[in-house]
Amino acid sequence: MEQEVLATYGLSWTAFSMLYDLWIWESVETKKLALSAGVSKATISNITKTLEGKDFCYRKTDNRDRRITYVSLTDKGKQVMEELYPRFHQGEVEIVAGLSIEEQKSMTTLLRRVIRDNEF
Repeated sequence: MEQEVLATYGLSWTAFSMLYDLWIWESVETKKLALSAGVSKATISNITKTLEGKDFCYRKTDNRDRRITYVSLTDKGKQVMEELYPRFHQGEVEIVAGLSIEEQKSMTTLLRRVIRDNEF
């Protein structure tokens, strides 16, 4: 799905995940983005540079503590997510279409447990 959907916008899975977080939360501190994506702050910084170059997001420094940087989605970034997310979600639906509803629920429960147990 990454190649079929995300590549159209020149996005990696991690960049898409980051844009999704920004789309939901609007403005997120880089440390929180790194934790959410399971990557280092340096990786988030590199991805942010790439996304800024595409005009999908921008950075701003906290006025009270200049060590803290927030990333926010631009209008163009919002538009991309509004176009991209439904396509990506449809791909997810197609991936699990061969499973019964009960199997989907079971898989969801197990994946949540793996995520929780490993602190992803």
